Amino acid sequence: MNQGNLSRRGFLAKSLGGLTAAGLPLWYAKEIVTDAQEKKTKTGPGDRIVMAAIGTGTNRTRRTGDQPIRGERGFGIMREAMGQPGVTMVAVCDVDRPNADFAANSVGRGTRVFEDYRELLRTMTDVDAVTIGTPDHWHAAVAIAAMRAGKDVYCEKPLTLTLNEGKEMVRVARETNRVVQTGSQQRSDARFRLACELVRNGRIGTVRRVTTLIGDNPVGGPFASEAVPAGLNWDFWLGQTPRVDYVKQRCHYDFRWFYDYSGGKMTDWGAHHNDIAQWALGMDESGPIRVRGEGTAPSREANSFNCHPRFTAIYTYGNGPEGRAGTELVCRSHTPEGWRHPNNGILFEGDDGKWIFVNRGSISASQPTLLSEALPGTATRLEVSPGHMRNFIECVRSRRQPICHAGVGHRSVSVCHLGNIAIRTGHAFTWDPREQQFTGEHAAEGNGMLERPRRDPYRLNG
Repeated sequence: MNQGNLSRRGFLAKSLGGLTAAGLPLWYAKEIVTDAQEKKTKTGPGDRIVMAAIGTGTNRTRRTGDQPIRGERGFGIMREAMGQPGVTMVAVCDVDRPNADFAANSVGRGTRVFEDYRELLRTMTDVDAVTIGTPDHWHAAVAIAAMRAGKDVYCEKPLTLTLNEGKEMVRVARETNRVVQTGSQQRSDARFRLACELVRNGRIGTVRRVTTLIGDNPVGGPFASEAVPAGLNWDFWLGQTPRVDYVKQRCHYDFRWFYDYSGGKMTDWGAHHNDIAQWALGMDESGPIRVRGEGTAPSREANSFNCHPRFTAIYTYGNGPEGRAGTELVCRSHTPEGWRHPNNGILFEGDDGKWIFVNRGSISASQPTLLSEALPGTATRLEVSPGHMRNFIECVRSRRQPICHAGVGHRSVSVCHLGNIAIRTGHAFTWDPREQQFTGEHAAEGNGMLERPRRDPYRLNG
């Protein structure tokens, strides 16, 4: 009896069992296991990739007084990269020295520690690629500098703070021929790919509406100014944004709820769910033609969270007949009346009451057969990723474009930026996705918000 075959059968059965338990139909689970077996590769000595982590955050609660600082994604993506075959992490960089030291200790003895990413890029000539886990307002400048230094880039989402930063990142990625992966990891999740493939292939008919539900923004403040903690270069942390006194809630995890540094839930969860909506609609490198928004007024007090607590952005895509208005995308913080699904996820609605709902824990449909019936051999299929970081590492070696390259990441977060502009102004805008400019009424005001003033000396290309 061939024990090797038995072991292989046991492995396949276990893999299929895990995938179907996760809610995937059997036909799709079999495809995933088969694809993984066919593409299984071994890493040789020549496949070594040297990496550095810029913006490490911390993986544990570090107390400042009585307030815990929540863990950051930068540490997580650093560890994910270290877990890939053939990857060696040699340096870490963070403007908060205790975080950098913690990350270096996690990597191991001999790890170089930097405060300034520019020094790392200038001196660590053997580094092939970097992870970027800085706060959002630093993503573009660090990524552009890394590409110009000849490094490939894995950058956390949202890819940029402004829409024009994204246009520049795409331009530099093409100019330098670097591999850039945006950390919108739902593209590497089988549930989301299945939902998008079913929608792309007309399983629910014409897609009438997509709803992305992403949660309210926190409310808080005003918060007190404090002395800058030892080891934190506060001016460098602020970077391009206005100079202000140190406020603990502006830094680390909670920076997300200040428009100066991020875009609230719209660019936090919206960068995930709106990305999947664009994937399903085949709009990866395009966008809507109209957008309008509204939101509950945020606090105007200094040192308070200022992202709109509750909000709705409504987009219209030009995917109707002859390029006319088609699918409506509704991105909202709160559940609408009559909502029967989990309070975070994506709902695709089509003809005759058909729908498909997907989030990180489940996929469901108005009729079981919408999921259980296999797609035909002629169906449009989407790229299969073995895992988001693994996909990046494989592309560093092969020089192929990763599943969420700079062009995709830019267009996906552009939807979020457009929504925030509409929410913050209360206007309805017409958008030209080819020229990436507002047109018509209120165009001047909207186009003026596609970028922001940058504080000297923190330039985008400097």
